Amino acid sequence: MIQVGRFNTLKAIRKTEIGIYLDDGAEGILLPKRFVPRGIQQGQNVEVFLYHDSEGRIIATTQEPKGVVGDIVLLTCVTTTSAGAFLDWGLMKDLFVAKSQQLGFMRKGGEYLVKIYIDEQTGRIAATEKIEFQLSNEELRVKEMDEVDLIAYRKSDIGWVMIINNQHTGVLHDSEVFREINVGNKLKGFIKTIRPDNKIDVVLGKAGYEKVEDEAGKILRLLWEHNGSMPYNDKTAPEMIYQVFGMSKKTYKMVIGSLYKQRRIKIDENGITLIEG
Repeated sequence: MIQVGRFNTLKAIRKTEIGIYLDDGAEGILLPKRFVPRGIQQGQNVEVFLYHDSEGRIIATTQEPKGVVGDIVLLTCVTTTSAGAFLDWGLMKDLFVAKSQQLGFMRKGGEYLVKIYIDEQTGRIAATEKIEFQLSNEELRVKEMDEVDLIAYRKSDIGWVMIINNQHTGVLHDSEVFREINVGNKLKGFIKTIRPDNKIDVVLGKAGYEKVEDEAGKILRLLWEHNGSMPYNDKTAPEMIYQVFGMSKKTYKMVIGSLYKQRRIKIDENGITLIEG
C-alpha cells in the first residue's frame, strides 16, 4: 500500500515521453522525466517520495523534502494568500499552511516551526504551527538515560523547552547549555530525569560512560592534530571548553580524568599532553 507524504519503493511498470509510471495497484503514479534515475528499466524498483500536484493528483519525485508526514521542521515562508501561506520544503510544490493552522500572521521570508500532517478533509499534505496540543507527557515512551532526538521549541525562563522524539516535551536547563541554540535546531540528547509529574529534564550528547568513550576519542584526535598538546585543563572556562571540544566542562573533566588514569595523557598547569607509546 502506498503512503502519501512518505518515501515508497515502487516498481516501474511503463515508460512514456513524460516519465515513467510506477505500480500503485491501479493506473500507476507518474515519476516525471526530470526525476527519473538514469538507466532505470521497466520492472526495476525505485525509491520515491509521494505527494499531490497542483491538481490534486498523486505524483512521485526523487527529490528529498525537508520533512515527511509526522516530522516537525523549521521552514521558510515563500508566499502568502488570503487562505494561508506556502512554505519551502524542498519540492517543486510548496507546503500549504491554512490560516486556521497559524499561530499568528506568517510573512514572506519568515521561518516557522511546523508539523507536517495529512489533512483529513482534503487528504493532502499540509502543515500546522499548532504543535503544542499534539505533544503529551501523559503516557511516556521514554525512560531515564534513553538517547533521544530533540528539537528546540521555545525559550523559557529556566532554559529551552525541547520536543522529544516528536512526541513529548522536556526542559534543557540553562546550566546544561554550552552552545548557541535557535528555534528549530535538531539535536541529539538523552533523558536525564523524569519527575513524578512526568516532567522531563534532558541533556545534550550521550549518556554515561558511552559518552566518555566517544568524547575520549575526540580529545585524543584533537591532541594528535595539535602536535600532542593543548592548553586546556580543569581550570579552563566552561565556555572555552565547549567552544574547542564541543562538550560541557563536567564531561571534559570526566574524560581527561579517564584518559589520565589510562596513562594516555598528562595533565598539568599548562594543559593536556598526549603520551606517546
